[in-house]
This record gives sequence, structure tokens and C-alpha cells, in this order.
Amino acid sequence: MWKEFKGFIVKGNLVQIAAAFIMAVAFAAVVNSFVNDLIMPIVGKLVGNVDFANLYVNLSGQSYESAAAARAAGAAAIYYGAFINVLVNFLIIALVVFLAIKAYGRLEKPKVAPVPTTKDCPFCMTQIPLKATRCPHCTSDLGGKG
Repeated sequence: MWKEFKGFIVKGNLVQIAAAFIMAVAFAAVVNSFVNDLIMPIVGKLVGNVDFANLYVNLSGQSYESAAAARAAGAAAIYYGAFINVLVNFLIIALVVFLAIKAYGRLEKPKVAPVPTTKDCPFCMTQIPLKATRCPHCTSDLGGKG
């Protein structure tokens, strides 16, 4: 059983999936920083100096100076600013994945249909070689149609 498991672990596809997962985690960190540190401050400035990370609806009835303070206190709240940040992260990642798949599709070689080597006999519909002048199955004369 250990040999089977070891063989499964070192297979190429599993190693590639693991590498892709690690790259995806690293990419997600970069996108999070891009959204939280670059995009959202610009959007916040454009809509009137709003810090999206601090947008929340407090349901606890107590007052907190920020969303982070409310989270730290375990207050019941709806953190819709954080949701907006995550939604922008998702849209950026989805766009990058879409563009990567489109680029990969352009790089793929177009599939060439194989050159036919047989044809159907017009009398019995059996597959016969293209150059055949008589069907080996029904013995019909193809009369130079080969």
C-alpha cells in the first residue's frame, strides 16, 4: 500500500497540480495586495475618501472606532466593505484566468483532421481502401471510382 501511495504522490500530474496550487496561493496574495493597497484606495478617494475596509453595519449596539476593532471585540456586524474588497479580488482573478485560457487557446496547435485512407463501398457501405476498384466484401465493380 505504501508503494502505491508513493507512486501516486510522485506522478507528474499530482506534482503539477501541487505546483499550480502554490502558484495560485502566491498569485492570490499579490492580487489581495493589489486590490487592498492600490485599487481600493483609489476607488475610495474617487467616491469621497471612503475606506472600504472600514465599511460595516454594527448590529451589536455598541460603538467601535473601526471595523477591525469591532472584529477584535467579536461584535455582531455586517462587514460589507470587506466583501466589496473580496469581490474585486475575485473579478480580477477571474479576468486573469480568462485571459490566460484565451492565450493558451491561441498557442494550441489546431487539430488537423487525419487524411482518410478508406471510403464506403456505394453498394454495401463496407469500408474499403481508397484505391480499390472492386469491393472485397460484396465484389461489386466500382468501375474506376477508385
